[in-house]
Amino acid sequence: MNNIVHVISHTHWDREWYMPFEKHHVRLVTLMDELLDVLERDAEFRSFHLDGQTIILDDYLQVRPDRREELEQRIREGRILIGPWYILQDEFLTSPEANVRNLLAGWQAAKPYGRWTRVGYFPDSFGNIGQAPQLIAQAGMTAAVFGRGVKPTGFNNYVRQSDSYESPYSEMYWESPDGTKVLGILFANWYNNGMEIPVRDEEATAYWDERIAAAGQFASTPHLLLMNGCDHQPVQADLSAALAAARRLYPDARFVHSNFETYIEQVRAAAPEKLNVIHGELRSLRSDGWYTLVNTASSRINLKRQNALGQLELERVAEPLAAFAFLQEVAYPHHLLAYAWKTLMQNHPHDSICGCSIDEVHREMVTRFDKSFQVAESIALDSAEALAGKVDTSCFAAYGNALPFIVFNTTGWPKHGVVTVELETQRLYLAEGKPAELKQRLSSLPFRPGYVITDSGGSLEAQVEDLGVRFGYKLPEDRFREPYYARIIRLTFFAGQIPALGYRTFAWATGTPPAASFTPSPLVTGPRSMENEWIRVDIADNGTFTMLDKASQTNYSGLGYFEDTGDIGNEYVYAAPQGHSALTTEDSPMSSCELVENWAGAATFEIVHRWAIPAEADSMLQEETDAMVPFMERQAQRGKREVPLILRMKVTLERGARSLKLSVHYDNQAKDHRLRICFPAGIQEDSHYAESVFEIAERSNAPYSEWVNPSYCHHQQSFCGMDSGEAGLMAAGLGLHEYEVLQDGRNTLAVTLLRAVGELGDWGVFRTPEAQCLGEHTAQLSLIPYSGKPFRTEAAVEAYRRSVPFTVSPTGLKSGELPPTHSWLQWEGDGLLLTSVKVSEETGDLVVRWFNATKQPAFLTLDAPSGAGGVWNKSNIMEERLHRLTPGQDGRVQLPVRSAEIVTVVYVRTGQGELPLE
Repeated sequence: MNNIVHVISHTHWDREWYMPFEKHHVRLVTLMDELLDVLERDAEFRSFHLDGQTIILDDYLQVRPDRREELEQRIREGRILIGPWYILQDEFLTSPEANVRNLLAGWQAAKPYGRWTRVGYFPDSFGNIGQAPQLIAQAGMTAAVFGRGVKPTGFNNYVRQSDSYESPYSEMYWESPDGTKVLGILFANWYNNGMEIPVRDEEATAYWDERIAAAGQFASTPHLLLMNGCDHQPVQADLSAALAAARRLYPDARFVHSNFETYIEQVRAAAPEKLNVIHGELRSLRSDGWYTLVNTASSRINLKRQNALGQLELERVAEPLAAFAFLQEVAYPHHLLAYAWKTLMQNHPHDSICGCSIDEVHREMVTRFDKSFQVAESIALDSAEALAGKVDTSCFAAYGNALPFIVFNTTGWPKHGVVTVELETQRLYLAEGKPAELKQRLSSLPFRPGYVITDSGGSLEAQVEDLGVRFGYKLPEDRFREPYYARIIRLTFFAGQIPALGYRTFAWATGTPPAASFTPSPLVTGPRSMENEWIRVDIADNGTFTMLDKASQTNYSGLGYFEDTGDIGNEYVYAAPQGHSALTTEDSPMSSCELVENWAGAATFEIVHRWAIPAEADSMLQEETDAMVPFMERQAQRGKREVPLILRMKVTLERGARSLKLSVHYDNQAKDHRLRICFPAGIQEDSHYAESVFEIAERSNAPYSEWVNPSYCHHQQSFCGMDSGEAGLMAAGLGLHEYEVLQDGRNTLAVTLLRAVGELGDWGVFRTPEAQCLGEHTAQLSLIPYSGKPFRTEAAVEAYRRSVPFTVSPTGLKSGELPPTHSWLQWEGDGLLLTSVKVSEETGDLVVRWFNATKQPAFLTLDAPSGAGGVWNKSNIMEERLHRLTPGQDGRVQLPVRSAEIVTVVYVRTGQGELPLE
């Protein structure tokens, strides 16, 4: 059968990368102007694929609002194709919910134009998540196109040949862990294999002979894909003439100026019955391991931390609190949340969040992170204050001087732990007198001891700090600002159980507390040991510690040592100097170990290492960088000069906690190195697991035989771990996305805390001194021991629960419509992990999402939201109502959930267009 050559015009538009955003922005405007001009004058130029990013429309129209009508017309005609994404993200380094919101934002941006490309488009993601087929299928797509993950792609996107592809063809089926299967199209010759097509016969003949043969080598059908474009590639204005020449020179072939939907439809119709099925994650594991680009997970670690904090505040705090307030008839701030999400997602393009751009790009990211977080935090605090204002606190009236406050738990599980709150004991407005006099009056007030009261009348021990007098202001909605001074105290206490997706009310009262009903046993049990109901910790002379998990009676020893190695790679790839040996703290005594916190709720030891490490690589690294010597061939070594690296690790055990908290603080003054913290699991298994996007992925400890890179690092969302049938150890972190299981006989989990390098890498010489990450850093982790594989998801619940802080809102003494302790939503489901509670902008429905973290079917059981009237509906990630769910005799809904299924339900309030029962 004769070949049908599908030429798809596009440009891969990295919004920022080797130039800052605005310089790329200028070139984008030029490109779009030229594209509209070409479409106007050349009817044969059928269509242009706008790289999947609807944000390009905003960026262009920001400068060219005068061409909006023309742009809309071309999109409606199908000559400019947009979507499905808002931005082209890195899938592994953005949260599950961020991946969903990216699709939702792309869809919402495309709706006014009347067209949305329903193709899962992953042209340059640095590996592809295993649940991508399920995600895009829930969005109504049946095919995905991608450039990485199946065959090795090397320097400057050069595609290298190998005999070990997961598929011999560029066409295959891609299956998620839940069994969802879509047609997968690999850019087997990259997404630039049809760029700059010649018009002149002699050049065109040489071009087409080579390009058709290369595409045909991998195609399973006569339909050959040639991508007419590349990174920031201008529109080929003479393409119609080039295709006319091709048709004349190759009369036996058909040359079509095509688009993805047409091409995929024809490939599907012509595909052979048996195509390879590839399963789950696509991470180029059948390669030499040098160009998987996994080490972008540790480039510019400070940005990863900011992103994790921003995602957490939006999806685990602000949205649930706003949704609870919505159920109490408070308007849901769709517009503000959309703005915060879009601002955050502008940092999620793969060359941005991966930390592999020039310094100017990443400086601008910090501002965007701050802006998004500030909006999310404002939404959270405003929602909490609105809810607190509706809570009945009259149970504290008998105490007279009580100061009530509400502690919110926005996770999907009951939670106890340490609560910290700042309270105003007295406030004086500046309108009442001169500032100095007001401040003096407040300062002279005596400090009075007191205690925390529970809503049931019990008393709790609290650590109390007098913070003195502080300036503040009130911003009423109906009048001018009201500045004041206030006397502030800070309370820290151990709260009993706070309901899932709910709150509990407490108050501070001065005076003598009632006699305690019991005296808790001390957590500190020795000069360097501590113990609670579940865990015992003993600190050794070298600063490592042994942790006993009482439930499984398993000891984990040698935990928490540090490793430092040289790094002569770049922002994309870690490369240790040849013949290097790692420096560790294992064989040296720690500098000090001091008990810095000891009370009924928590105990903390601070372990200090005063280390000297090489200050930078030797001078050869700069020479090799300037000469673009491949990092595998570099001869540079670590330099002789040393600088101090002082590591301060706080190890905290809270009462009742099944996890151990670690906080590592250090001031990095060294360049060209990598720092990791290591936890020997001591569990002899051949595989381990890590949290990925809507999945706990199983991974082999050892690479395939093709792998030659000495490093075998992996991505994680927030945790990784190792378990057997009887014991397990999980390491969870905040914004720490890179880990490795060391082949050291102990199956050590090594989590990267810092990677300091000085160049971008890839196709040119781009110095990035700020990627050396000089200055102060803090890393937060938790160690979670558990009783083996059957309890893995319980450990994941602990990681999720511990990652989300309590939200605390002071309030007054008053009656209210809400009880002192309350939960808005109660659910059950073994193995299910909750990821989202929000309100749909499209329908106004309450949206709740989980994923099944196990390989077993499960059931989700749901009560109606407290105080609401309506019905539950099964939905998809696009928040579309699929069918109504039937309550049982007890009024609860029970929904079967497949293994690894992402399940979304929506609560449709009465009168909001309920679907009939299925």
